[in-house]
Amino acid sequence: MSNPASPPPQDLSFAYQLADKIIAAQTAPIPRGAIEVAKSCILDTVGVTLAAVEEPCVKILRETKGLADGAGEAPLLGTAERRSALDAALINGAASHALDFDDFTGVMGGHHSVAVLPAMFSALGGRMVTGKAFLQAYAVGVEVAIRMARGVNYHHYDKGWHPTTTLGIFGGVASVATLLGLTRDQIATALGIAASLSAGLKVNFGTMTKPLHVGHANRSALFACLAAEAGFTASAVAFEGKQGFFDVFNGPGTYDAAKILADWFEPWEIAHPDLGLKQFACCGSTHAAITMALKLRKAHAIDPATIAKIEILPHGRRLRHTNKPFPQTPLEAKFSVQYGVARALLDGVVPLAAFEGDAHLQPEIRSLLDRTDARPHPDMADDAAQQWGAEVIVTLTDGTVLGERIEQLVGRGGSYPMSETELWQKFEDCAKRALPREQIAPLFERLLTLESAKDMAQVLRLSLVSDLQKPQIRPDQVQFAAATGEDAPETTWVP
Repeated sequence: MSNPASPPPQDLSFAYQLADKIIAAQTAPIPRGAIEVAKSCILDTVGVTLAAVEEPCVKILRETKGLADGAGEAPLLGTAERRSALDAALINGAASHALDFDDFTGVMGGHHSVAVLPAMFSALGGRMVTGKAFLQAYAVGVEVAIRMARGVNYHHYDKGWHPTTTLGIFGGVASVATLLGLTRDQIATALGIAASLSAGLKVNFGTMTKPLHVGHANRSALFACLAAEAGFTASAVAFEGKQGFFDVFNGPGTYDAAKILADWFEPWEIAHPDLGLKQFACCGSTHAAITMALKLRKAHAIDPATIAKIEILPHGRRLRHTNKPFPQTPLEAKFSVQYGVARALLDGVVPLAAFEGDAHLQPEIRSLLDRTDARPHPDMADDAAQQWGAEVIVTLTDGTVLGERIEQLVGRGGSYPMSETELWQKFEDCAKRALPREQIAPLFERLLTLESAKDMAQVLRLSLVSDLQKPQIRPDQVQFAAATGEDAPETTWVP
């Protein structure tokens, strides 16, 4: 008689079933439309990573003992520096999420591209990987990260885990395993290793530790694959076993592993409509409200001086981590729906530089924040199918009440994608912080036609600079100064 407490046969464990799905995905055809979305996401992620090269959290990591003095061949995007593959995955990963300007998905409640791409960049090494193969590996990773969310959310998210990293790490494993050509056993083992390395607490949102989550998830995903390839071991039941990932991270009765394994490629997750790029450099949960505020201001030519009261009513899930009435730091401003809406109503634009320096402390902004109230929308239930809606109501000093409402807005994707012109505008605004102007357009064009690239290492080289090409001041400061009427410093390049 078999022992009922014994683990299931190895081939029936969740890790092995997921490994089988990953292997099948490596050769599954991807529709043309999904390829276009994938290219846009990769392009966008490279741009926001370049924009963050000089962000404090990234500079600290680049200068941290043990990270700064390591030699290696893996590049740090937007710099002339190189590190070991693992350290580069960590630093590029943190940079990719430092501005909170990266793409995201409502299903995951997190950011899909930054969970896989930095590890993929490091995994290239000296391998000749075509753009087409890279796109396939990227789509496989996104598939796994979001499929994991389908089995554990929203309990996982509400419990306080940061899904970008706690779930994204498995997407990173899938993408890297695809690039490395790991076997079925090795993929299952890497997933088991990653189950123990998964981490990220939402309590650290609004601090440097949030992008650090992403850096470590990428480093851990790459490490898990390299260790498994070298013969490291892990439990075959690291997910469903007693005190395994599902029970520890969610708890009995709060997940459904079958949902993770069902209906793959129907459609591919990269083609899901609730996946979008960010138009604003702040938490995606604020975007619906900001968009409504911009629409109000434009439609009614609102003079901020005539605003008596601002009411923000987002879906309750969107407010829980963005209810910061008076942000004290630029990072807190990224997680303040009140600030995002006030900025939109004050300036009619919400540029990248609105979340830097002392922009959140401007007297005009603080005055509007004094008149702002945010609360969960009473008509948007927690368990509603659509959970990314918001309503903004503005009452003017003459008693006029104006309002705009949207039921669902998950970034710029699905039926509301960014145009090529908009992609270029965002990419250029980001990339000019790290690259000389003459290098930006060729990189953009190469990423836009990624499927025809012969060697991804050559593509990455376009994102690197020499010490002679570092900007002396950040061009976004010029843009924001011009928008606010302040004197703009002259942009120069270090000779």
